[in-house]
Amino acid sequence: MDKVVFLLFVLSLGVSSQPITDSQRLFSIAVSRVQHLHLLAQRLFGDFESSLQIEEQRQLNKIFLQDFCNSDYIISPIDKHETQRSSVLKLLSISYRLIESWEFPSRSLNGGSAQRYQISQKLSELMRGVQLLIKANQDGAEIFSDGVVPQLAPYGNYYQSLGEDESLRRSYELLACFKKDMHKVETYLTVAKCRLSPEANCTL
Repeated sequence: MDKVVFLLFVLSLGVSSQPITDSQRLFSIAVSRVQHLHLLAQRLFGDFESSLQIEEQRQLNKIFLQDFCNSDYIISPIDKHETQRSSVLKLLSISYRLIESWEFPSRSLNGGSAQRYQISQKLSELMRGVQLLIKANQDGAEIFSDGVVPQLAPYGNYYQSLGEDESLRRSYELLACFKKDMHKVETYLTVAKCRLSPEANCTL
């Protein structure tokens, strides 16, 4: 069953349908996918920010720096040194949690419906790919050995009826958090992929 899912994942990315057993190849696909998602996140955030007045940008950025993203409840490395010390399985597991946490909120990102659909599809493909990488690197270990995976609420009261100012803040926070989390996943998967190449320099 895993081989079938893996093949579908590869085909969905336009890669050769020849059987692939090298996890380095799957890592490359996953990194490429999250890089694309990160670029989309940056573009959406940039477009939204450019539609704001300068004072609005300043105030929203100030508020965001004092606020938290839902995914901050997912325990992850606090800096690049801890990231480099983390095991491949740990980096993959954290990446999976971060991707999964956006499965529902991504449908409400500011932007066109076509972009939201594209992001949703890419997140699903990436999640399946990372899940396969976890299984390949698991070797009998528990995927989430540090406790129960937290069930994150869909960004608080984002879906409630909000005033204009509050709605603006929520949209800003959602886009900023998505960009932040895709950057995290890109970093973790890149470091994990690098670990498969002993001669590579995996410094950040």
